[in-house]
Amino acid sequence: MIDQHHLDPTDLGLFGPDSVTWRIHADPAGLIGGLRALLIQALHPLAMAAVAQYSDFRQDPWGRLQRTSDYLMITTFGDSAAAEAAGTRVRALHRRVRGVDDVTGRPYRADDPELLLWVHAVEVHSFLTAYRRYAGPVSDEDADQYVLEMVRAAELVGLNEADVPQTLDELRAYLRSVTDLRITPAAKEGMKLVLSPPMPLPARPLWGVPAVAAISILPRHVRRMYGIPWFPPVDPFVRAYIYSLTRSLNILLPGPPILREARARARRFAGDEKDSGSAEEAPLSARR
Repeated sequence: MIDQHHLDPTDLGLFGPDSVTWRIHADPAGLIGGLRALLIQALHPLAMAAVAQYSDFRQDPWGRLQRTSDYLMITTFGDSAAAEAAGTRVRALHRRVRGVDDVTGRPYRADDPELLLWVHAVEVHSFLTAYRRYAGPVSDEDADQYVLEMVRAAELVGLNEADVPQTLDELRAYLRSVTDLRITPAAKEGMKLVLSPPMPLPARPLWGVPAVAAISILPRHVRRMYGIPWFPPVDPFVRAYIYSLTRSLNILLPGPPILREARARARRFAGDEKDSGSAEEAPLSARR
């Protein structure tokens, strides 16, 4: 976690309050996008092998989810130094993760640009898909802008700008080009933990809400690969319910501390800019 008091009050981070990234990542629908991303990312056997052999996702699924969420929040809403530091830590971790996939027999390393690009592209597409379905419209122009803004996030983990899709069409074309996907035993384990993590029995129906919402926006071929039954005519009802829920959460909940602090920094910065402009104009006003 990051100490909010050590954030630079004059630094609005990698994206800023006027970015599409802030709009999408601040919304409660991001949880649904994150679950969708995890399910799709797990279909890449080498990406899943790295998780299975080095991650504690089986013993501590909530901890892994929290660390992933913290990273997203810091790199989106923290100042530039905090985002860069988070990226440095992830790159250092990835350099130590390497091995051989038990299923395919192929070697992998977590800092492989192909694996990094797969994880990045699925994440960006999933957050955009979840927002469009459950939070509100995103124009094609804004969707392209979001994909372009997220190139900066890809650079944090070690990708080169030229290798990362920069429009929604490029992103979709890349995702269609990845064909060596399969359900491994580790992917099945991951699917079960994403959709039904360990929790007290009374809380299970609550987790079922985002889980069902994530299943609804999975590509049909992904649902078939996992063997997840689905009745497409229920999609409009799921969408209406989740949309009303996320809109209510936006009103009722203040958001995580780093988001609140980012918005406060943006307001203070906007106020300073306004005051600075007024001070510069004052002598002219006095002469009128």
